[in-house]
Amino acid sequence: MLYLTKNSQVLLATSAVDFRKQIDGLIAVCEQHLQESPQTGAFFVFINRSRSMVRVLHYESNGYWLATKRLSKGKYKQWPNNSNPLCKMQSYELTSLLKNALAYK
Repeated sequence: MLYLTKNSQVLLATSAVDFRKQIDGLIAVCEQHLQESPQTGAFFVFINRSRSMVRVLHYESNGYWLATKRLSKGKYKQWPNNSNPLCKMQSYELTSLLKNALAYK
């Protein structure tokens, strides 16, 4: 089970990722492009090119979680777009994002 607390570290990738990548591919993105170890326990959040899906990669003591949220309508329009490959967010912001609060038609 994914447990998100107010102290959870959430790192959002600002660039779109090819969602044909599964766990191993996203681990490689974390290590090679984001320069972060996914085994830190942080929640790594990715978006696809069409901005209609979000994936969360998380390492828990003995393995990885990969969660996917696909919007049935609309796109995520308010995604950070800056030169830094990672953006830190608060856990409540991720919760809001996953509940579709930032999605627009």
